[in-house]
Amino acid sequence: MGKVILVTGGARSGKSTYAENCVAELGGTIGYIATAKVTDADMEKRIEHHRASRPAEWPTFELYNNFQTLLGDDDFMGCDTLILDCITILVTNNMFDHDVDYDTVSMDEVTIIESSIADEIMSLIDLVRAMEMNLVIVSNEVGLGLVPPYRLGNIFRDIAGRMNQMIASEADEAYFIVSGLPLKLK
Repeated sequence: MGKVILVTGGARSGKSTYAENCVAELGGTIGYIATAKVTDADMEKRIEHHRASRPAEWPTFELYNNFQTLLGDDDFMGCDTLILDCITILVTNNMFDHDVDYDTVSMDEVTIIESSIADEIMSLIDLVRAMEMNLVIVSNEVGLGLVPPYRLGNIFRDIAGRMNQMIASEADEAYFIVSGLPLKLK
C-alpha cells in the first residue's frame, strides 16, 4: 500500500530537495507531476531550471487538474512513486481557470472555486491510493507571512491554507521544512 506524504515550508526552504530525497528513499519508478505552466518569461526560466534539475529517467506529467487522464498514460501507470510540486501553483492555476474578477467575486463563488480545487486534489490522492502508489506532495506554507493587502491575495492564502490542512489530514506523514531541515509533524 502506498504512502501520502506532505512536505511544506516557506519559499526556498528546501521543500523540493527534501521531497526528492523522500521519493528516492521510497524507491521504485518515480514520476514527477509538475503543476506550473508558462505565464511569462520568468516562469518559463523557472520551469526550465526545474526540468534540468530533475533526473532524466523520471517521467514528467505537466498538469494541475484532470488527474484521471493519467490513467491512460503508460509512463504514469509504470510509476511506483510520484512527487507533485507544488500545491500552491496548482491552486493558483485552478483559481485563474475560473473566469472571475477576484476583486468583486462573491464569497459564494469563491466557495465553489475552492470546492473544485479540493475535488481536484482529492481525485489525485484517491487515484494514487487506488493504484497503491506513493505520493509526495510539496506545498508552500502561506500562513506565516504578512496578510496580503489585496483581496486576491487573501482569497489565495485562505484557499491554499485550507488545501494544506486537507492534505495534512489525509497524509500518512507530514514534514515542515525550515532552512533545509525537516521537522516531522505527523
